[in-house]
Amino acid sequence: MARLKHKLSEPPVPPERGVKAATFRLLLDTAMDIIRQSGHIPSVAEAAARSKVSRATAYRYFPSRSALITAVIDSSLGPVRTLASDNPSGRERVHELFVQTFPRFKEFEAQLRAAAQLSLEQWALERAGLLEEEPYRRGHRVRILQHAIEPLAPLLRPAVRDRLHHALSVVYGIEPYVILKDIWGLPDREVERTALWMADALIDAALRESEKPVAKRRPSKANGARVGTVTAKRG
Repeated sequence: MARLKHKLSEPPVPPERGVKAATFRLLLDTAMDIIRQSGHIPSVAEAAARSKVSRATAYRYFPSRSALITAVIDSSLGPVRTLASDNPSGRERVHELFVQTFPRFKEFEAQLRAAAQLSLEQWALERAGLLEEEPYRRGHRVRILQHAIEPLAPLLRPAVRDRLHHALSVVYGIEPYVILKDIWGLPDREVERTALWMADALIDAALRESEKPVAKRRPSKANGARVGTVTAKRG
């Protein structure tokens, strides 16, 4: 089981029905609209004002920006996080995952960029000792990718499997969009194709590396000399 550096942020539990459920949904939808329209991460107070809800009420549902953005991302990617496949091929599971989820990344690109932005902002504040809210912790892709590559585990050495898991987590998510669209100007479809091409290349590299025999460590010359000396004395 992969171990993460931090515990992942979990979204607030929404009320089940009634006025409270409607207020929760209104605040969440308002925050998503602000992000989609301007790319700006709203404060809880800003979402409350736009929704015509009191600050006190808003903070009961979302005590921080971290809680608000966690709810935004959970609402955006909820279906992605529950994907499961019984395909016996690890490569095909990875293909299924990328093909089914990258269109959703495209649909909620603004919200995903906002989450990455908040994570980076809080990282800097935390290092400076200035962070005043619970930090937003990302990482659900780790479990999702672990399920996808599970059939490959018997074919890979443990260290190689872990490296593949780490590498795939770089190309799965919003990061390819940030690099390939902002720097290279690629269209969404080409971002998806390039990310899948990278995933295939990483799987191929992991399989090749695991097929190589493990090199045995040779004794150093110093050790060999000592062994020879001891043998000679014993003779």
